[in-house]
Amino acid sequence: MSPQTPEERFSYALHNAWRMWRGALDKRMKDLGVSQAGWLAIAYTAKAEAPPSQSELAALVQVEAATMVATLDRLEKAGLVERVTSETDRRVKRVILTEAGTAIYNKVRHKADAMRGEILGQIAPEKLAAATDVLQQLQTLIENS
Repeated sequence: MSPQTPEERFSYALHNAWRMWRGALDKRMKDLGVSQAGWLAIAYTAKAEAPPSQSELAALVQVEAATMVATLDRLEKAGLVERVTSETDRRVKRVILTEAGTAIYNKVRHKADAMRGEILGQIAPEKLAAATDVLQQLQTLIENS
């Protein structure tokens, strides 16, 4: 049964587009030898203004804290990240990229940029701008609810 109301159609399309987008991106990252949670953790760490904590990364990647710890264990063993104790709270571990982790991030960014260009380049700029406006408004509405 397909969605009927505009709201149902929107939420269905949003969910499926995100699932398909993430799957297509993950497929492009397979040759990096890093799991989806791993390359996402690397990307969020690289983009962060300050080294994120393990729990902050878990929230961003949308995995449980224990899953993030296991992911970071693998990334650390591979020499891609280091965990350092926070200067303000010894219970908190901050994640930083190593030189090898930065190299992986550059590959992740290149592959993601290429996919965005290939797919979004097929959508008229004014439609893309309108869709972006709707999604940003949706984020604001959700944050304020």
